[in-house]
Amino acid sequence: MPAQEEALNLRTYLVPEVASHYAGLNYLTRCERLLFQTYIKPGMAVLDLGVGGGRTTPYLSRVAARYVGVDYSEAMIRSCGRKFPALNFVLADASDLSMFEDASFDAVVFSFNGLDCVVPEEKRLRCLQECRRVLRPAGVFVFSSHNPRSILVRAEWDGGRLRAFARELVSRRSAFFPLVVGGLTVAKAIQAFVRAATASTLRVIRRFPSLAFWRGEGDLYDPVDGGLTIHYSIPARVVAKLEEFDFQLVKLMGDDYPRVSRAFLTDWFYYVFSKNNGCSIGRKSCV
Repeated sequence: MPAQEEALNLRTYLVPEVASHYAGLNYLTRCERLLFQTYIKPGMAVLDLGVGGGRTTPYLSRVAARYVGVDYSEAMIRSCGRKFPALNFVLADASDLSMFEDASFDAVVFSFNGLDCVVPEEKRLRCLQECRRVLRPAGVFVFSSHNPRSILVRAEWDGGRLRAFARELVSRRSAFFPLVVGGLTVAKAIQAFVRAATASTLRVIRRFPSLAFWRGEGDLYDPVDGGLTIHYSIPARVVAKLEEFDFQLVKLMGDDYPRVSRAFLTDWFYYVFSKNNGCSIGRKSCV
């Protein structure tokens, strides 16, 4: 039931251990760094939705003239307050931003696929409407969203770490060094392919029979962090939905950047939309 799914998600993010985990994250993904550098300009007023433990706060707050972090988990907000006592954090639901005036932000950021955790659909649509309302004309909305058709996992390993480990076994000047590197590479490749094949099989079993996979949009249960109901949507569906709220797509990137995104490989996509200056959104009113 939608109400139960909503309560489950919130309960998960109220767990102190979960809040502590997110508070310990202090990085930006490659996509986030590129998109923030490109579209979040110095002096902007930035609303950071689903701020979690403040992972994006250091970068965005340094750039912004006004920065506000929002989360519906009191545990997350308390954590952010302890880490960044000089900044403004608000306990609020992303589907109700009534504490903010119309056209009061230049950018709204909803990172870490946070929008996908806003359930049920009615609340997610209100969230989109609220994001548009608080954005100024030509303001940007930056977020990411899960791909329901991501069923294949790439086999990957860190060649640099592998060579560093090889140097611990034999000297780099040794005639045996290339043989050691070659042997380790073969072993690591086999391990990586087995892991990727196993993960891909599990994804196929879980997602292939789902309506989310075939329709390109839907909710799936994810056991991460103790259990979450997450909304998945392919890019075409995301773009169509945002256009209903008079947003225009500016940039689309896969989380596997700088690789080329693939429909069945890319785990999630990053989006940048701009707020159009029109005054109608289909049957919806706009600001």
